[in-house]
Amino acid sequence: MSTSAAVASRAEVGASKASPRDLFITALAPMVWGSTYLMTTEFLPADRPLLAATVRALPAGIVLMLVTRTWPRGSWWFKAAALGALNIGLFFFLLFFTAYQLPGGLAALVMSIQPLFVLLLGVLLLGERIRKAHIIACAVGAAGVGLLVLRSDATLTSVGVLAGMAAALSMAAGIVLTKRWGRPDGVGLLGFTGLQLAMGGVMLLPVTLVVEGLPASVSGPNLAGFAYLSVIGALAAYAVWFRGIERLPTMVVSFLGFLSPLVATALGFVFLGESLSGWQLVGAALVLGAVGLVQRPGGMGATYRHVKRLSPRGTRTSTRTRRGADTRVFVRTQAGALVVAKKQT
Repeated sequence: MSTSAAVASRAEVGASKASPRDLFITALAPMVWGSTYLMTTEFLPADRPLLAATVRALPAGIVLMLVTRTWPRGSWWFKAAALGALNIGLFFFLLFFTAYQLPGGLAALVMSIQPLFVLLLGVLLLGERIRKAHIIACAVGAAGVGLLVLRSDATLTSVGVLAGMAAALSMAAGIVLTKRWGRPDGVGLLGFTGLQLAMGGVMLLPVTLVVEGLPASVSGPNLAGFAYLSVIGALAAYAVWFRGIERLPTMVVSFLGFLSPLVATALGFVFLGESLSGWQLVGAALVLGAVGLVQRPGGMGATYRHVKRLSPRGTRTSTRTRRGADTRVFVRTQAGALVVAKKQT
């Protein structure tokens, strides 16, 4: 298969810059996830986090798969299972395990290492570069989360810290592999979202039944809370999240996750009467500063232009050109893999 300049001559060209619209739409996902604490404490049955996670993922995934008539084929059985575990099933399990082992503030602080994992995995799997702005933003964001959520009486446990780091690594790997593999040919965004939610929910279901079981009764507010988590917190939020991973640099997406503890703190202050100190306001400012820092042109990494065509054999190819002298030709196969075919300077 040739990836020469002839590919570009018959291609459609589009820009991949991070537009304010894409940033805003993607930011809605972690902002919605920041409301999970409020919904859980006020509407859901007490002490059933795994049930909440399963109900959040599985029904929405099944509905999306049925509506879009999406079913994994070939290598996408493995890829969908892997992404479903990393983004949904394994991540939710580790997240709730961490929450049981550590106070909420410490859990959020430990998991603030996630952008650093994205940075390292992006170098290994996507050929991205580590930039000074990335390192500074990681440090600033972690400090901001610490000031925002940490309490003086919080205590660490080694098991909780390891589980939190594993959860952050799971989510980071999910972001990077979603970017690397793309979507299956012919599968839309909603179908792709449904595959991952369903796979993750199937993994969570047996764990939920063994560890927690089903509640003896469910109230009206419980049903409303479950509906919110499933429709808004999973179906809608993950659809815009995966859309953002497709359209934005991985580091930009990962730093938007810092908005979750920020929104959770704000909602706790407004609706639950929780206090808000001066240091927390400083932490909020640092979080927003970190998110803003990585959006800057020098912090987002290279700007690419995409050139795509459909070859006679049905294999999509994509040429991406960095600003400057560094040119890479990537090939996206029918299975969705993104591989470097040629690099020249």
